[in-house]
Amino acid sequence: MRIFTKKLPHPDLPAEEKAQLLQNTEYQEMMVESTFMYLTLDLPTAPLYKDEKEQLIIPQVPLFSILAKFNGATEKEYKTYKENFLKRFQLTKLPPYLIFCIKRFTKNNFFVEKNPTIVNFPITNVDLREYLSEEVQAAHTNTTYDLIANIVHDGKPSEGSYRIHVLHHGTGKWYELQDLQVTDILPQMITLSEAYIQVRGFGDSEGGFEGT
Repeated sequence: MRIFTKKLPHPDLPAEEKAQLLQNTEYQEMMVESTFMYLTLDLPTAPLYKDEKEQLIIPQVPLFSILAKFNGATEKEYKTYKENFLKRFQLTKLPPYLIFCIKRFTKNNFFVEKNPTIVNFPITNVDLREYLSEEVQAAHTNTTYDLIANIVHDGKPSEGSYRIHVLHHGTGKWYELQDLQVTDILPQMITLSEAYIQVRGFGDSEGGFEGT
């Protein structure tokens, strides 16, 4: 991927001093190309709404909303102890297998918090063509991915448990694994879970998985 980084002046500086700093080379946007092992998808801050019965409503977000991080235009601010940066990302090459890591956990000096937002995602035909730079789109005949495995975290960050949904390619059936228990599961039930890590592979023209 390409990573574009632009340093930001300190927000407390006077406007004139900010404008002057932005003219310096140090504050101009820089681009580097980097390989990646997985794509980290950032969840929006999750306010917990209450319905008429005072029950908590867990927010939802479409997968393509959080994938927009990699469209080459969406900017996000990153803060360090002393400096702030704006970054944007753009994919330049797609691998046969793609791992999404949905960032549910944030850690500070005192505790770990979990974002329970549900990500609405399709099982098949997740097309990433629009996240590729224009000059390399023509080199990719296949840009759609089908879900192969879905890792779910349930419960609190410190006390929760994991389960995994796995596609059996030979039969096209989905199974849920937790410890030594294996059960059938319907695909539409998978999308209701708090997905944490997803593994996807190139799909074929008919929406099926090409892998073995």
